[in-house]
Amino acid sequence: MGKKVVLAYSGGLDTSCAITWLSKKGFSVVAYMADVGQGGDFSVYRKRALATGASKVIIEDLKKEFVNDFVFRSLKANALYESGYLLATALSRPVIAKGLVKAAGKEGAEFIAHGCTGKGNDQVRFEVTAAALDPKLKIIAPVREWELKNRNQEIRYAKINHIPIDATKKKPYSLDVNLWGISIEGGNLENPDHEPPEDIYQITKSVDKAPKRPEYVDISFEKGVPKKLNGKPLDGIALVLELQAMAGNHGIGRSDMIESRLVGIKSREIYEAPAAKVLYEAHKALEYLTLDRELLHFKETVAVRYAELVYYGLWYAPLKDALDAFIDATQRTVTGNVRVRLHKGSCVVVGRRSPYSLYRESLATYGEGDEFDQSLAKGFIDLWGLPYRGSHKKKT
Repeated sequence: MGKKVVLAYSGGLDTSCAITWLSKKGFSVVAYMADVGQGGDFSVYRKRALATGASKVIIEDLKKEFVNDFVFRSLKANALYESGYLLATALSRPVIAKGLVKAAGKEGAEFIAHGCTGKGNDQVRFEVTAAALDPKLKIIAPVREWELKNRNQEIRYAKINHIPIDATKKKPYSLDVNLWGISIEGGNLENPDHEPPEDIYQITKSVDKAPKRPEYVDISFEKGVPKKLNGKPLDGIALVLELQAMAGNHGIGRSDMIESRLVGIKSREIYEAPAAKVLYEAHKALEYLTLDRELLHFKETVAVRYAELVYYGLWYAPLKDALDAFIDATQRTVTGNVRVRLHKGSCVVVGRRSPYSLYRESLATYGEGDEFDQSLAKGFIDLWGLPYRGSHKKKT
């Protein structure tokens, strides 16, 4: 038997073809499947991998680790890439790569492999993470190396080699699914001027078909982490799934982006992330209530950098670790409840309360009970504006 390789296996077109391709190259292929909430029948995928040429299939449930250690860390940071992407796929890659490296160690494999293309971000995320965790492992990327030049050629390769697949030329979309969201690309979506067809969406209703009446949800946070929905305690997985169904029913969480990939090209990406969208807006609203101005504004700049690090595959970078320490410190007072209205594709925060609230009605009110001493304002303005007195006149 040839050298052993552990392949990050999804059951899709690329990795199914990769098993056969690697086997023909003389490798003993161990198919590693990480369950991060993508759904599907894993027994079917196991049979498919074995029928395609895998010598062994490992299926590992990583949902709890994914939500608690990756998703909620990103939520506490308010990480949002290019103002629209809540990083569902990007967050799943380091936890999958971590499991892949561990599996390689247990199997005594010298190689690991993935089904990422040379154009995408995921190749970077898998390989940089693997190198950070075990630099001795050698990496094979079949899609970058084989003779198959496009998706249609892969479909033909699969048919010739009797590889069962789900993709077709008529509907050649590529989907990546996990608990936090769905990424959709390929096919006619590659034309940025083409409106996405309704049948690509998996977990969100169209606004036209969403309920006419709004629905309200009360979300409880403890130190930045969501713990309850409408007063009901839930673990991370259950909370995300319940909120996903609720928000998706109202058509919330769709994004259509022209995105700047790490490798330097623009790509058209469609995302669905209903639970992520609602939790992001709610968490941010609670921070506005509980963090002072300077900390809040500085953290907003950190959120942009944090999202970039996640997107760029640098989950285990020293800067990311340092930012996590800072973010954890900011979350000490981010405890309380946020009420959100879900309706026709929008989620609007309509109420928030916290024992650490910095809002004082007696200072903010313009009605009776106003305790703000307005006579102090003139002195404040004079001092604040002192460096700028006459400054524009001197320039002209």
